[in-house]
Amino acid sequence: MISKKIIFFLILIGSTGVLTSTYAEPAVSIIMEKTTYTYCEKLVYLIEVSEITGDPAIIHIRDVAGGKSSAIPIPIEKLSNPIPSLHAFEKDIFPLGTYFIDVKYLGIQTTAEFNLIDSDNMCISEAMQSVVVKWINGEFGDGMLVSGFQNIVDKKLIDIPFEFTEKNINSLHIPEWVKSVGKGWVMGIISDKMFVQNLQYLIDEKIILFPIERENEI
Repeated sequence: MISKKIIFFLILIGSTGVLTSTYAEPAVSIIMEKTTYTYCEKLVYLIEVSEITGDPAIIHIRDVAGGKSSAIPIPIEKLSNPIPSLHAFEKDIFPLGTYFIDVKYLGIQTTAEFNLIDSDNMCISEAMQSVVVKWINGEFGDGMLVSGFQNIVDKKLIDIPFEFTEKNINSLHIPEWVKSVGKGWVMGIISDKMFVQNLQYLIDEKIILFPIERENEI
């Protein structure tokens, strides 16, 4: 049973002091920004509490089949705490369907639910971020970047017609200015769509091409 805490209020009426008491139970609630999401969106919600103890709230995300994430400790520093997800919903990780957010705090467990529905939204897998960063820093060549897009990113998002081999992967050339687009994407300034549209344009216009193919065209 949840213990109750007594909060005393002193009410002065005229010259007579009347002491009354009320009982306040601890309270925890989840306030959803919205309850329907699509791929490429990030889950956002609030955890509202009646008091701050210094302990974290423990969160699990689970699906209807009973599968759930590992425990996620979230610091509770205010009575209303925004909880933005760091990662967008990805097709390869989250199947469509209903999900639940379980929050435990103050000895209370509360649950909210949301639905992940199909849409035309597609995004670059976060697995590509480390590839792009290494490409920007010169650790990966241009061929490694494009090969990464070919193997990791949904074919509906970008169409890459190249066939890579050990012999040709290091000979593909991308204009140097494209790295500024890559940096903007890593920083979140440029969208997934804009990044791949730039790459797709360069591929379609045969600006990104193996040098030997360019020589054959001439």
